[in-house]
Amino acid sequence: MSVSGVANNTSTNTTSLTGSGATIAGNFDTFLQILTTQLKNQNPLDPLDTNQFTAQLVQFSGVEQQLKTNSYLEALLNVNATTTGTQAMSLIGKQVTAETVASELRDGKASWVLDADSRAASAKIQVKDSSGNVVYSTETSLEAGENSFVWDGKGDDGQVRPDGVYSIAISATNAAGGTVGVTSQMAGKVDGVDLSGAQPYLLVGKARFSLGSVTSIRA
Repeated sequence: MSVSGVANNTSTNTTSLTGSGATIAGNFDTFLQILTTQLKNQNPLDPLDTNQFTAQLVQFSGVEQQLKTNSYLEALLNVNATTTGTQAMSLIGKQVTAETVASELRDGKASWVLDADSRAASAKIQVKDSSGNVVYSTETSLEAGENSFVWDGKGDDGQVRPDGVYSIAISATNAAGGTVGVTSQMAGKVDGVDLSGAQPYLLVGKARFSLGSVTSIRA
């Protein structure tokens, strides 16, 4: 079983808060218009019931507090995004290991670290290109713990594949035929950080992965 990098939900949370805030704000403005119109046009001989008016004021206060809460949450998310970006940039030039299925083929070599839960008598490994096409496949055994897997860039047809980012998929079983869990990791020096999206991505050559997928950092 292969594991891809962890995705962050900052963008989804921010969008959700913004959308809900806009909805609440719209209801809030509508409520104020109705309340003002109601007060202007009430019959002096039959004024608005006191209990009903109090209930409307309580509703008014509750909506106002919800708007403030959403505003504070959005501010906290923005601060968190800035902090995360700063943390990611501090890793430039450092050696990191991350849980990811991706690795870069460069100078005839792409490598992964395969971490097996237990010994796998049979492990079917596939290497895929950026379009998801299987370009190389092999079958081997894995020891419990970390195993190094290096691909020389040659496909099943014997042709050398171009440099770029490739992904790996593993299906492993033990001697009894039971499934063995295997995670894939990539190690390399961080060359840069992509801050164009909702969350920062570390760049190792042409490969990229999220900050949350990092499992170890070395100077």
